[in-house]
Amino acid sequence: MTSSDPTIRARGLGKCYRVWTHARPTSLSDRVDTMFKVARARARPAGDGAAKMREEIWALRDVSFDVDRGEVLGVIGPNGAGKSTLLSILARITEPTIGEARISGRVSSILEVGTGFHSELSGRDNVFLNGTILGMPRREIAAKFDEIVAFAGVADFIDMPVKRYSSGMYVRLAFAVAAHLDPDVLLLDEVLAVGDRGFQEKCFERVREMTEAQRTVVFVSHDVTSVERLCNRAIVIDGGQLTFAGPVHAAVEHYLRSVGADLNEAARSAQHRGSGEIRIERIQVANDDGSDGVLANEPVSISVDLVPRSLLPLDGVVLELEVRDGMGSPYVVLAKDLSSEQPLGPNMDRYAVTCRIHELPLRPGPYTVSAALSRGGETIDRGSDRGRFRIVPSDFFGTGEPTRADSPGPVLTRHGWSIRAVPDGTGSLFEPSAAQ
Repeated sequence: MTSSDPTIRARGLGKCYRVWTHARPTSLSDRVDTMFKVARARARPAGDGAAKMREEIWALRDVSFDVDRGEVLGVIGPNGAGKSTLLSILARITEPTIGEARISGRVSSILEVGTGFHSELSGRDNVFLNGTILGMPRREIAAKFDEIVAFAGVADFIDMPVKRYSSGMYVRLAFAVAAHLDPDVLLLDEVLAVGDRGFQEKCFERVREMTEAQRTVVFVSHDVTSVERLCNRAIVIDGGQLTFAGPVHAAVEHYLRSVGADLNEAARSAQHRGSGEIRIERIQVANDDGSDGVLANEPVSISVDLVPRSLLPLDGVVLELEVRDGMGSPYVVLAKDLSSEQPLGPNMDRYAVTCRIHELPLRPGPYTVSAALSRGGETIDRGSDRGRFRIVPSDFFGTGEPTRADSPGPVLTRHGWSIRAVPDGTGSLFEPSAAQ
């Protein structure tokens, strides 16, 4: 294979499982009875309505794609779409029913928390065991051991059996081992969902280091924000089939559109929480053009429809809006006391509350808006992640380059730099301001 060939080449991948339509036979008599039933069913003409004993279910069907050296490919899709089955095939855990997948180089994978760990062994022993499985000599593993332990943050527990680890410790050590033992291909399935925010940032940085060293990564996640930060391209799997392949932002848009109807329906049917005297019916986010694609340096409006159950004044009622990223981290919290609003008049059945924000200096990616109504600290109603919008790349800093989803910090801050020589003995590094 030449350097120009893809590291991963999948062609026509399909995986079929045969599941029992009746209770699976366990005893000898059940097995004999099942054999006779299967024989009688096969002897009957096709289409006579005879019940099948087993049914074929295709978890994947006709999936083809390439991943180049040094590329991070995202795999997104709804639950049960076949994403984990795809990674299991790439990791050689299961064989495809049809098609083939060729991978060049050494493969390391984390398909679930603690994959490949022996629960009775210590963390130290599992590091060496995993390295040996990958075909690395002991001296090479030992050379990277301290770096692995430091990355995972489990130095105090490294000689403890991993069965006593928390799920967070487990996944930190598993990722550290998989990412530091120099695999040519790293397969990740939802592993970042277990770690905390600080650990996720370390993982992002490690993946970037790997791609700079021409390693290849395949990343499966429901968190489209993480996918946008990490990946160059993405594929969308739905119903076992590949429905989209292309640039990561276009893939995320395709995925969100495909599940948009389900999300809206779920939001409408979600259970309200609180006393219920006022209901949050709708949250909408848009720029001045009415689009949900928002520039970080331009105004945006958040509109909320409130439907009260009586004509009582809104004394003491506070509306709170919270802007969150795809991982649920809050970045903007806004509040409005509605006490000054009068009861609804004739032919009026709702309040339309709009908050206009001059700018949202956040890095590109998907965001949500939650709303809460309260009085005296007690909840009246709460609508979580009802409003959805996207910060799109823009030349926020005026450098001629658009901001990116993998910007090192979540908040964009306009700033400038100055450098001056400071003589010895100077009391302060800061120059006096003009006002002084």
